Amino acid sequence: MAENIPPIAVTVAGSDSGGGAGIQADLKTFSALGVYGASILTALTAQNTTGVSAIHDVPPDFITAQFDAVFSDLDVKAVKIGMLSRPAAIEAVAAGLDRWAPRAVVLDPVMVAASGARLLDPSAIAALKTALLPRAHVLTPNLPEAAALLDAPIAETEVQMREQAEQLLAHGARCVLMKGGHGNGPESVDLLVDATGAIRLAAPRHSSRNTHGTGCTLSSAIAAGLAQGHDLPDAVKAAKAYITGAIAAADSLQVGHGHGPVHHFFDLWR
Repeated sequence: MAENIPPIAVTVAGSDSGGGAGIQADLKTFSALGVYGASILTALTAQNTTGVSAIHDVPPDFITAQFDAVFSDLDVKAVKIGMLSRPAAIEAVAAGLDRWAPRAVVLDPVMVAASGARLLDPSAIAALKTALLPRAHVLTPNLPEAAALLDAPIAETEVQMREQAEQLLAHGARCVLMKGGHGNGPESVDLLVDATGAIRLAAPRHSSRNTHGTGCTLSSAIAAGLAQGHDLPDAVKAAKAYITGAIAAADSLQVGHGHGPVHHFFDLWR
């Protein structure tokens, strides 16, 4: 009997009690894309589709304990990093990456929830840039996040998006996916930029208020593709197609009274 060994990815992120973003969105994405998901919690949030009412940070030593428990037993192929609200959590994650040297690391610099709640303490931005950008294989900021990392105005054109991506490369990122979901126009355009050039990824822009968890979902979809052995451009292209479908089907879920989640299982629930 042949062994059934699935590719394994781990999400290092905060919990969303409403189920639309964070750890919950990441695990749904892994499952939808055929990857076994493990998790390392960095924070707990009391959250629903209308907002975040409380945040409880996980102590750094417990983040460390989760890292060691997961990596000492599971053959992790890729890591997705999301919400890290304070410098101590960032330092614990950076140490875990150094200790276990995962093959692929996707860093989503989560700063603000879809409801507008701040998820990253301003004091942690410098730690994120110095401790995690050089350890990530790909950084996936949206336009406001890239601007915050660079202390610059939000990019409004593709030229400006590429310029900011190149600045983030200079800060230590190996590859940057600049996400254009906050832009305007009929297309949502992302730019995948590294030292050799840029790849333009465009998809139809779908108008919906149900976009909670889009950044978490896209970054975890990229991690899923890398865990399955795809190279980065192919993993990003597949992830872009997946999130586009999840947003297009989001209005069919009708979850909550605010910014509802994307539909992670749009291709599975019939």
